[in-house]
Amino acid sequence: MSSIKDVDPQVFTAIEHEKKRQAEGIELIPSENYTSAAVLEACGSIMTNKYSEGYPGKRYYGGQENTDIIENLAIERAKQLFGAEHANVQPYSGSPANTAIYFALLEFGDTVMGLKLDHGGHITHGLPISFSGKAYNFVQYEVDKTTGKIDMEEVRRLALEHKPKLIVAGFTAYPRDIEWKKFKEIADEVGAMTMADISHTAGLIAGGVLESPVPYFDVVMTTTHKTLRGPRGAMILCKEKFAKAIDRAVFPGLQGGPHEHIIAGKAIAFHEALQPAFKEYAQQVQKNARHLAQAMKAKGFNLVSDGTDTHLILADLTNKGVPGKQAQAVLDSVGITLNKNTVPFDSRPPMDPSGIRLGTPAITTRGMKEPEMDMIADWLDRVISNIEDTTLHAKIKEEVKTMCLKFPVPGITF
Repeated sequence: MSSIKDVDPQVFTAIEHEKKRQAEGIELIPSENYTSAAVLEACGSIMTNKYSEGYPGKRYYGGQENTDIIENLAIERAKQLFGAEHANVQPYSGSPANTAIYFALLEFGDTVMGLKLDHGGHITHGLPISFSGKAYNFVQYEVDKTTGKIDMEEVRRLALEHKPKLIVAGFTAYPRDIEWKKFKEIADEVGAMTMADISHTAGLIAGGVLESPVPYFDVVMTTTHKTLRGPRGAMILCKEKFAKAIDRAVFPGLQGGPHEHIIAGKAIAFHEALQPAFKEYAQQVQKNARHLAQAMKAKGFNLVSDGTDTHLILADLTNKGVPGKQAQAVLDSVGITLNKNTVPFDSRPPMDPSGIRLGTPAITTRGMKEPEMDMIADWLDRVISNIEDTTLHAKIKEEVKTMCLKFPVPGITF
């Protein structure tokens, strides 16, 4: 960091403050994690200097011998990790990757099915004001009001009625596992293609904790951070029959030169995920989430779907009398970071919703286990039950800091 300090002290100071925030606080946002020091080094490496439009062996610029080695490693490791026939590791992030899949498989105006945003889906799964909702005719399915889980019979009914060309399965705020095989059966019944968005659960799937959609689905997209614990980015896995269309959609369809420093980070992260220790990590992520969910329920928290199968918990704070926005802000002040979130059938607006979303990937990476989940549930309860008590908040902030400093963040040194 010495060069940053010399060249731009303001940026240096902000980064140092962020190091302190991460080291002394609890990161519960389920889409966030900590990469290894090796991944961090790759992302800050000289690979950022190289333009490499095209694909390995078929580049438009010279001097590609090393970029080809790294990108091929990332591709082969991704295929091995998920048992995929084809992998494209160039997408910059999840939303562009989903857009590339639509661009490859659909015509503008085609009918698609996806999970509604405030029921756990993503903006790229058909939110009316997003590109996906404007470019395609999205039919959105919901969760059951009583169980908080996807009603597969309702999904089937909608598919039979609307005959979509593509069915999207995946989530950003849905705590339960997905019935991939059932989605595939419905798609086959109506002649639709299938797309899975496993951005949140890719690490749990790679670690053998959750079932993979890869054997069933035509195309699978995942980000490479979140539970997969790599750099910010994405990749697309698909059956060989769709490989050419997917590659053309990514480049030159939507992107220019790939970010080879990030692809280097992806290659390292995939190598790490292939090691036995990663399976232990994935198992602990799920154990921690389930334990935290039970501890929160014991404190009177109302959990959507009454629990979790994954790394993610969604809590409706209506019975606590505290809206999600206020809970997020006050918890942030004590060093506990999570995000406000809509809950299914929410009566409050999206920017001031009833719920909070939290998860266990980052705290598990630091080595926290079930005893720490009990402590976190207790802090959540004490803060939210005493939302105006700033004296208590200051005390809890010190308790949080003391606990966190026992669990170093990978890649952070002072």
